[in-house]
Parts: sequence; C-alpha cells; structure tokens
Amino acid sequence: MNKLNDENKKAIHIDNLTVHYNKIPALVDICIDVEDKEYLGVIGPNGGGKSTLLKAILGLVPVTSGTINVYGKRPGRLGTLVGYVPQFVGLDKRFPITVLEVVLTGRLNRKLSLFHKFTREDKNAAEELLGKVGICNLADRQINALSGGEFQKMLIARALAVNPRLLLLDEPTASVDAKSRDQIFKLLEELNKNMTIILVTHDLLAVSSQVRKLACLNERLVYHGETELNQNIVNSLYGCPVDLIAHGVPHRVLKTHKEDKVI
Repeated sequence: MNKLNDENKKAIHIDNLTVHYNKIPALVDICIDVEDKEYLGVIGPNGGGKSTLLKAILGLVPVTSGTINVYGKRPGRLGTLVGYVPQFVGLDKRFPITVLEVVLTGRLNRKLSLFHKFTREDKNAAEELLGKVGICNLADRQINALSGGEFQKMLIARALAVNPRLLLLDEPTASVDAKSRDQIFKLLEELNKNMTIILVTHDLLAVSSQVRKLACLNERLVYHGETELNQNIVNSLYGCPVDLIAHGVPHRVLKTHKEDKVI
C-alpha cells in the first residue's frame, strides 16, 4: 500500500519497461521516476528509443513487459492528464485547416458526436492559448502557410488545450529558426512552473541550460540524473568516443576538453 501511494505522488513511475517492434527491442528494462513539476530532457542517438518512450507513456505502443504509472494511472486511461507534441516530420501540413481549428481539436472529448460544435468557451480557451504561445494573430491562417516555428507553437497550444499536468514534447525545436527555438524554450520554462515536462531533443542548448535532469537512452537507460555528463556516459550513449559540449551557456554537458567537437 505504501509503495502504491509513493507511485501516485510521482508524475511518472516506470519499472522495468521493455518494448519490442516485431521482436526487435526498442527499449529494454527501463526504470525511471519523474517527480511532479520536474523538467526532464531525454537524449540519445537516432533509433535509441526516445520517441518510443513517449509513446509508451501515452499508451500508443504495446508494452512487452514492465509497468508505467502516470500520476497513479496506467497508459490508455490518462484522459486530460497529458498533453503531447509529436514530431514535426510526422505531420501533413497540406491538410486544409486553420491554426485556430487545430488548437480547438485539443478540446475534443472521446464522447463527441458526429456533428460536434465547439462552444464559445472552447473558442475563447483556444484563442487564449494562441496568445500564450505568441501566435494569436495567426488564428485564421491555413497551416500550410506557417513557418516551422509557428507550426510548433501551434502544436504546443493544441497540447495545452486539455490543461494537462504533464507535457510530452518530441523534438519541438527541430527545423525551427534560432529565434523561434529561444521563444519555445522560454515558453517551456514558464510552463514548467505549473506542470511536469519531458522533452525529447537533440538540441544541446536545451540539454545544457533548460532541463533540470537528463535521461540518456540507447535502447537501455545509460544515465538518469543531473545535467552534467562525464565522458564515459556519453561514450556509452553513442557507442563511440564523442565530445558533447554546450559552450556559452550556464551548464555544460561535458567539462572542457582540449579539442572540442560539437555534434
């Protein structure tokens, strides 16, 4: 009983999670605890299981073994607990829909009817969220006319439409300009005051100066802890000797080396 109460107090409790795709392991024996209002960065090589971890939390992929609890609930029963920002590359910008309409879809519930109509409250909430992410002037614009940064801000607004306690983001700063990246990071920093955030990223700035803790994934959990890594951890993560550095920011991913290579 005490163990269950402890799990319910955490944003996420993952115990010995293993996920396979067609008998090929994507995640193996992952154990992670994420505290309420924590800001966790997840890094690792392509194919290392980062996106799979988010999808497992959401209940979007079958779990081979192990357990996941999100605020004491199992995946598939999370309701509005979680907001999700998927990868930019997996979305079709050609679909004829406006920015406001996309955000409104975040207000849909599972019991919607064939002729569902959004209320004025829904529209006010969506407009407020567009203002929060800084694109309220784009409400009536078609999504195929958005820049990369504008598109990502729209997706964040949609994820926030459920008023979640946990926000999951999969590469939210990929394919965006530097100004939009900084704006997104500033927004996430503000959101973290009221919600838990898990950020999958390849962005060194996010890793070194934004998140409070790191999880390093390469099929297995190589590291979970503070944001400064040592050389052995990074070499284990990428499978070869690598210098991973973020200079000019408050925290370094690695200590200074004689010859610096940024990846």
